[in-house]
Amino acid sequence: MSGEDAPAQQQNAEEQKQQQQQQQQETKTPAESPKTESKPDPPPTSASTEDAAATPAPAAEKAAEEDTFSYRALVLTGYGGYDKVKLQVKKGKPAIKSGEVMVRVKMCGLNFADLMARQGLYDRLPSPPVTPGMDCSGIIEAVGEDVKDRKVGDNVLVLNRSGLWQEVVVVAATHTFLMPEGMSFEEAAAIPVNYITAYMMLFDFGHLRPNQSVLIHMAAGGVGIAATQLCKTVNDVTVFGTASASKHEVISQGGVTHPIDYRTRDYVEEVRKISPKGLDIVLDPLGGSDTHKGYNLLKPMGKLISYGAANMLAGQKKNLFAVAKTWYQQFSVHTLSLIQGNRSVCGFHLGYLDSETELISQAMTAILDLYRQGRIKPRIDSTYHLEQVGDAMRRMQERNNIGKIILTTEPMKEEEKKEEAKKDEEKKKDDKKKDKKKDEAKKDEKKEEKEETKKEEKKVDEKEEAKKEEN
Repeated sequence: MSGEDAPAQQQNAEEQKQQQQQQQQETKTPAESPKTESKPDPPPTSASTEDAAATPAPAAEKAAEEDTFSYRALVLTGYGGYDKVKLQVKKGKPAIKSGEVMVRVKMCGLNFADLMARQGLYDRLPSPPVTPGMDCSGIIEAVGEDVKDRKVGDNVLVLNRSGLWQEVVVVAATHTFLMPEGMSFEEAAAIPVNYITAYMMLFDFGHLRPNQSVLIHMAAGGVGIAATQLCKTVNDVTVFGTASASKHEVISQGGVTHPIDYRTRDYVEEVRKISPKGLDIVLDPLGGSDTHKGYNLLKPMGKLISYGAANMLAGQKKNLFAVAKTWYQQFSVHTLSLIQGNRSVCGFHLGYLDSETELISQAMTAILDLYRQGRIKPRIDSTYHLEQVGDAMRRMQERNNIGKIILTTEPMKEEEKKEEAKKDEEKKKDDKKKDKKKDEAKKDEKKEEKEETKKEEKKVDEKEEAKKEEN
C-alpha cells in the first residue's frame, strides 16, 4: 500500500461510517423521535409567575368571597320576652337557586304576627332558632337562572312567610315587586303585609261598594290605617274605627268617620246609636268575645272577616288553629240562626296564601297603582335599628304606635349606641325602683293584714272575755 493510498482509505472509511449513522437515524421509530417535538411548554418566567399570583382564577375569587361574606340578622332564639330576639352575624354567601334573587335589605316591617311568633303563637314561623320578618324592601344584588323580569339594581318590595329581618335575603323572584318611582324604602317596607291584608279583605271577601259601612278595630295600627285609606277610594263609605282617645285626631284626618275610644266606651252601643241597622263589613283582628259582638252588629248580607287574635296576647295562649276550631264549633251550634240571619263569616290569613302568587300579585298591582295615583300613602310611625328590635316590639305590643313600625338595617353609630346604653341603664334603675316600691307596697299590705288580723283576734278575745264575765 503506497503512502498516498492510506489517507484515501481512511477517508472512505469515515464516509462509510457517517452514511451508516445517517441510515440508522432515518429508520428510528416514532417513539424514538427527537425530544424537542414532545417536550412540554417551558415553565413561566419569574415575571409571568408574579402576574399569575397577582390575578387569581375566578373560581378562587368566588370561593374567597363566599368565605368572607357575612351579614347581620335578627334571630328568634326561643319563645318568650323581647330578649329572645337577638342580633347575630351569619357567615357565608347564601346560595341562589333558579328563579330566585338576592336582595340587599334596606328596611324591614314589624307586624303583629311577629309579636305572636315571639310567644310561640304563630303557626307559620318555623321553630327557633329562626329569623322572623314577613316584609321588607331593598335592592337586588344578584339574580338566579330563569329570572327574566328582575335585574341587578332593581328597587323592590318583598313579601315572604319569614326570614326577612336580615341584611341579605334570598327569595323567589315572584315574591318581589318593583317599587314605583318616588317611593321610599320605608314606605315600601310598610306596604306588603298591611295593604295586601286590607285590600283582599275589603275587596275580595267584602266586595266593598259605595254607601256601605265598615268597622275597623285597631284603626291606628298598620292594617287599620291601610284599610281606612282603601275605604276612602270608594265613594261615600262610612268608617267606624276603634282606637284610644289620644289617636282620634290622626285617624280622623286619615279618613275614619266615627272614631270610638274602646277603653272608655262600648263600641257596640256607639255603632248602634249612629247606625241602628248595623254594618256591612266588620274587620276583626281581636277574636274571642269581640268576634261575637261584631257578628251581631252585621246587617243582613253583612260580612265579618276575622284575621287575627290580638286578645290572645293579653289572655289565653292558644295557637290560631285552636282558636279557629273553637270559634267555628260555637257557630256550628247555631247554624240555623246563621242561615236565617243572612250574614257571612270569613277567615283571612295571609301566611297561608304564600303559594297563591297570582292572587297576591293582582292585589299588589292594584295597590301600587293606587299609590302612583296618590290615593294611598303608608303612614310610618317610627323607625328603629335592628339593635333596638325589643323597643320596637314593646311599642307595638303596648299599642302606642300610629301606623307602621319599621326596622332599618343601617348599623347604629357609636354615639347612638352609647346613648342607647345610657337609656338601658336608666331603665334598669327605674325598673329596680319600681320593683322596690312594689316590694315595699307588698310589705305594707302584709303589715296592714297582720294588724287587721290582730285587731280581729283582739275583738274575738274581748267578746269571749265579756261572755265569761256575764256567766
